[in-house]
Parts: sequence; structure tokens; C-alpha cells
Amino acid sequence: MGRNFANLHIKSNNLEKALKALRELSEGSPELLGKKSSVQNRAVSDADKTGNEAQDNTFVFYVSKSNENWISVLHDYFVWGTVKKIGKALSRLIEEPVVTIGFINDEIFELSIFENGDIGAERIFCGPWTREDYELQEERLHDDRLREVLDIRKEDFDEFIKITSPEQAVDQLSEFLSMSLWSDSEWLPHDENLRNRFEKYEFHIENT
Repeated sequence: MGRNFANLHIKSNNLEKALKALRELSEGSPELLGKKSSVQNRAVSDADKTGNEAQDNTFVFYVSKSNENWISVLHDYFVWGTVKKIGKALSRLIEEPVVTIGFINDEIFELSIFENGDIGAERIFCGPWTREDYELQEERLHDDRLREVLDIRKEDFDEFIKITSPEQAVDQLSEFLSMSLWSDSEWLPHDENLRNRFEKYEFHIENT
């Protein structure tokens, strides 16, 4: 089985604002992060509540101010598919573009950009047979906006979008953005470089 990872990046240098948006996401859309919503929690009787409830109301993110342009985020619930839903919701809470990365089985690299709760652009990097087998189709092709957000020179971008190797595309984009995109929360216990790069943040959300 090939490698799988997912992560999220906010085009911002304001860490405080990014953390505020992540807290608001935890409060407003806990189900996107694998937690029960406040409505679901209220449906549980007091007799059924245990010490696990406090844990259920704790949201853990791993955040890195990767460089002067990007803040990177990892979370245990980020996987290919869910990370797009989370990125879309987060983009409603912050003014800056949100970029999500989904990589599955060394076969597919999905790059998506969200702004104001909508998908602004997307590119899927894979071989033609993989695209056909999975019936993959970009949700929105808008290469000009993708290039603008990623801040890549046009001639470099034109070559970049021709890549069909997911691994090569991730390496190339990592070089363009001056930060490694090879990161996932599940890798943290085994990767010292990631542990040094990402800081753990916990948000304890009270039920209303």
C-alpha cells in the first residue's frame, strides 16, 4: 500500500488569526473534526456521560508558521475527502485563502483552494488510467486563480500542471512554496523534523 496523507495551509502570516479561526471551526463544526455536535451532546443523558466527555470536547491541532506566507495545519481527522470539507468550512471563518492537500496511495494528489466558503480552484495530479478508474474530475478548474494564490510564475506553473506523477507534483509544489507538503498528523510520532516544525494546540470547547 502506498503513502497517504492530508494537510491544510492558510495563506497568512497571522498565527493568532489562524488559531482563532481554528477555534471557531471547532466550536461551530465539531462533526467535521470527528466530534459530536452540541445537539448530539445534549441528547446524551447525564447518566451516560463519563470522563470521556471532557476528551470529546478537546480539539487538538498541530500548527506551523511554515514561512512568511503560509501557516500549515495538521489534525487527526484530515484524510483525503474530509480535508476538503474542513478547508471549505474554515475558509468561511478567515479572510485568506485556504489550501487543502489530499494524497492517496501514491496514486492521487488533489490540490484545492477555498475562499469565502467556496472552492476557488482545484487540480488533480495522477496518471490517465488512475483518473479513469476513480472517475476523477476537478470540482473547479480555474488555473489563473490557482497560480495567483500559489504565487507561481506562469512559465513554471504551465509546466507544473502537466505533471502526472503525484509524488513529483508534491515535490515541485513544496519547492515553489518553500515548505515541505509531506506531512500528516499520524507521522508526528515517527518524524522528529515534523515534531520540531509543528506545535500542538488544544482547544477545550464547552457545550452550550
